Amino acid sequence: MATDMQQTLAKQATLEGTSLHTGNKVTLTIKPAPEDHGFKFRRVDLPDQPFIDADVSKVQTVERATTLADGSVKVHTVEHILSALTGMGVDNALIEMDANEPPIADGSSAPYVEMIKQAGLEAQSAPRKVWEIREPIHMETKGGSLITIVPDKTFKVSVTNIGPEGRFTQYFSSEVTPEIYEKEIAPARTFVYYEDVKPLLDKGLIKGGSVENAVIIRGEEVMSKEPMRFTNEFARHKALDLIGDLLLAGKRIMGHVICVKPGHGPNTQMAQKLKDEYSRMAQLKPQSVNIPSGEAVMDINDILKVLPHRYPFLLVDRIVDFVGDNKCVGLKNVTMNEPFFQGHFPGHPVMPGVLQVEAMAQVASVLMLRMPENAGKIGYFMSADKVKWRRPVVPGDSILIEAELLKMRRNIGSAVARCTVNGEVVSSAELKFSLLDN
Repeated sequence: MATDMQQTLAKQATLEGTSLHTGNKVTLTIKPAPEDHGFKFRRVDLPDQPFIDADVSKVQTVERATTLADGSVKVHTVEHILSALTGMGVDNALIEMDANEPPIADGSSAPYVEMIKQAGLEAQSAPRKVWEIREPIHMETKGGSLITIVPDKTFKVSVTNIGPEGRFTQYFSSEVTPEIYEKEIAPARTFVYYEDVKPLLDKGLIKGGSVENAVIIRGEEVMSKEPMRFTNEFARHKALDLIGDLLLAGKRIMGHVICVKPGHGPNTQMAQKLKDEYSRMAQLKPQSVNIPSGEAVMDINDILKVLPHRYPFLLVDRIVDFVGDNKCVGLKNVTMNEPFFQGHFPGHPVMPGVLQVEAMAQVASVLMLRMPENAGKIGYFMSADKVKWRRPVVPGDSILIEAELLKMRRNIGSAVARCTVNGEVVSSAELKFSLLDN
């Protein structure tokens, strides 16, 4: 992503058009929204103008389009507008409509991109929340669809479209940035197979559909108002839909999404799996430790008064909890700017294990040095026993450093300590110190 901060729209913008399924006229307006608002739809044509969150828990149907519902209130075909907002770097927006379905326009998301550009973007003060995928997440459906998300330092999609009887098998792969999305993904139009929609047409459904807003495939014939915009336009449109559907997980992700035969059903199933996996990770965080967002138990200035260490060897950012007189929890946010990354596996940065031990020692030292009788002293290592490193610590990790003082006799103290990331122990040790006068 081009920015680390959340973005909303600088002003509102409006698009008028025809709905695909109902054929009704509809006006859609996108408006700025506050930080952490996400995307919400609002039906301004209904009493009380109800809201529907753009969340996978609201998905009702996924046949030919993604429909959200909250009780009797519905919004159909949400994937194109959500894809455009996500692809163009918008984090928070209110989407108002005076009907139950956005305008289909030309069947692509390019008209929505133009709306967003007309409104402009405005940076907000809260950081953007991006979930970096660390381990592969895989899903396979009975219909033969495969979706796998693997670690990557960008957001990337690779899509293989396979039509009935293998017709029009196409491939598209690209990183997704606003610039790439606008030029390479947004113009791709929706497409339908005639045999799939003929029964609906016979019933008088899809009243707004035509060759002006969709590419129709009949046998091997492609019916379109204009020439194909890309040789692999179908695969690109599948990528467009995928981006919009995955956003329903509620989190932007950093990872490579690899799809074979994607569709709204598999896409939203993966969105649910992402949401479940993120919730599982959040539950792994130690529940006994409440990391404050404002003032910590000891902020960095307080720590500097107790410990003699200074940058770049001060390896604890704040103390977030004390439990009695013998337990302490510190926090270290590992960033790509750490000086040790310049020479320690530069192509695959990991925090040196010995520095994790040092971080544990510093938190344990805070425990001992906050005792009145030890004020002004300095703690020196005597030994480190039973040291274990269980998994790498990488940029973006937040380490909770827990230390428990076992024994303090005169100027000799011993403690056990461990480092955890998302509730998983990454290193541990038994430490012994000697406190000497400064």
